Amino acid sequence: MTDETPNDLVLERVLNAPRAAIWRCWTEPALLEQWFCPKPWSVSDARIDLRPGGEFFTVMNGPGGERFENIGVFLDIVPGEKLVFTDAFVPGWRPNGKPFMAASVILSDTDDGRTDYVARAMHWNAETKAEHEAMGFHQGWGAAADQLEALAKTL
Repeated sequence: MTDETPNDLVLERVLNAPRAAIWRCWTEPALLEQWFCPKPWSVSDARIDLRPGGEFFTVMNGPGGERFENIGVFLDIVPGEKLVFTDAFVPGWRPNGKPFMAASVILSDTDDGRTDYVARAMHWNAETKAEHEAMGFHQGWGAAADQLEALAKTL
């Protein structure tokens, strides 16, 4: 998961919160709903079945009444360290009609109690990557990471 390909978009940061708190924010639905998409967007529902093949579901709501349901599955989990998920499959390993990406989140401790955070969106092709960039990947995922950090600091 550390090899970047031309179709990856990557956000790397050091978050000023302990890794255990960041992990909780990623894996507890009530916490994920508070930070997962940049404001003024919000998440109104999240379901997390934390096992390979388990469901990862969110409903994102926009300020203009937009509503996007995102369903996928976890591919790999290393507790406290790594999540890999995709929308290429839905629960039951059923193929999704039009997959957009697979993603990974890698967490590691810094020497001073903070968290190295690497979030990677891995796209099937250059066109999908360009579409995600045009949607504002860096700004949006960056704002969400700021919200993640702020929430994790309170735990």
